[in-house]
Amino acid sequence: LMRKFLNGPWVLLMPTLIILTCVVLLPLLLSLWTSFTPFKLTKPDTLYRFVGFRNYERLIGDFDFWVAFGRTVLFLAIALNLELIFGLGIALLINKITYGQRTLRTLMMFPMMFSPILVGFQWKYIFNDNIGLLNNFLREFGVIQPIPWLVDGILANISIMAAEIWSSTSVFAILLLAGLLGIPKDPIEAAKVDGCNSWQVFKNITLPFLMPFVFIAMTIRSLDVARAYDIVQMMTGGGPAKRTELLWTLISRTGYVDAKMGMANAMSYISIFLSIAFTFFFFYKLVEARQRLSYE
Repeated sequence: LMRKFLNGPWVLLMPTLIILTCVVLLPLLLSLWTSFTPFKLTKPDTLYRFVGFRNYERLIGDFDFWVAFGRTVLFLAIALNLELIFGLGIALLINKITYGQRTLRTLMMFPMMFSPILVGFQWKYIFNDNIGLLNNFLREFGVIQPIPWLVDGILANISIMAAEIWSSTSVFAILLLAGLLGIPKDPIEAAKVDGCNSWQVFKNITLPFLMPFVFIAMTIRSLDVARAYDIVQMMTGGGPAKRTELLWTLISRTGYVDAKMGMANAMSYISIFLSIAFTFFFFYKLVEARQRLSYE
């Protein structure tokens, strides 16, 4: 039996399985356990006190948590829809270009190549009150009073969305451009022969073909946006007065600043369920779009 095991594929898989167990499975189980304890970084002994669902029960009545939760969902909804609109527009424009299309495709990928921390620093400088590029640009047009982009709560959220959309719209653009390049020409030519205008061709032929690609992009980006941390932390740190705090910045503050790691892990698992819910929703829509496309 041992010889059969040593000669099988498990021997080749063992190093990978061991690494995954140590790096992923054990920390995941430890974080799950700590979410049922009052574990604090300043009190290591609390790691062994089981309190059941007390952390989760407290989160139900935690106003700050639900504000951050609602802000995260709103941030996700606005960012995803704007990224979809801009990405679709860019993909349609590049698809129409015949000369230099490869160069434009390469340039289109540049924003997503930057680290989120670097993007956060870059846009923090752009939106800076005193030396920011945007306020200096507006000053040339007579706007003397500096606009507090990262100090005002509403403007700070808009600024963070702008940075997030700039860095990730290319994900939608690349996937939608791949969908546009894969659309068969025959249905489009037949529709034009029948007298359909450009909007009718787009609405009835192009868009249905693109919907599977739209939901693939939505699935990928919903997981990223739901875990948004780097850009928010670099630009505002969750301020001013927690008005830009999303779930993961709240989790970071609770775990590492307040040292309440048990409560932070309980928040993390709730946010994981949020990510899973969005993933299932977009996957269901993807399957539905593919079935509708196959019927047509």
